[in-house]
Amino acid sequence: MELLRQILEVQREMLSYQRAAAQAHDVTARWRSFLSRWQDHFPNLAEACRKALPTLERTYGQLIRDLTDHINQEDEDAFESDFALQEFLDRYGMRLAQLGTILNLVAPLADATPPNGETTS
Repeated sequence: MELLRQILEVQREMLSYQRAAAQAHDVTARWRSFLSRWQDHFPNLAEACRKALPTLERTYGQLIRDLTDHINQEDEDAFESDFALQEFLDRYGMRLAQLGTILNLVAPLADATPPNGETTS
């Protein structure tokens, strides 16, 4: 019986640690806290991000589609030369990387939008 109590206690401690870890990694809560702290300076930031997100996602998807179409139309050895590879990276790399970064910044703020357009406080 004592062993069962010890096992139960260890499981409770593990659950407590897991809950604490989950809260520490809750990105949405972190962005909600950010929005709450800066509400006076940026009162409509989350809502603006929520509205802009579909356009950013559509643009990102289009760029990915263009990139994959380009790759699929090329020969298998199309990127064998340094010149061809550099031309491909110049054409798609920077725009894709920058747009991906923007999406990774805007999306969490859009997700942190309070329900029903309520203001954070």
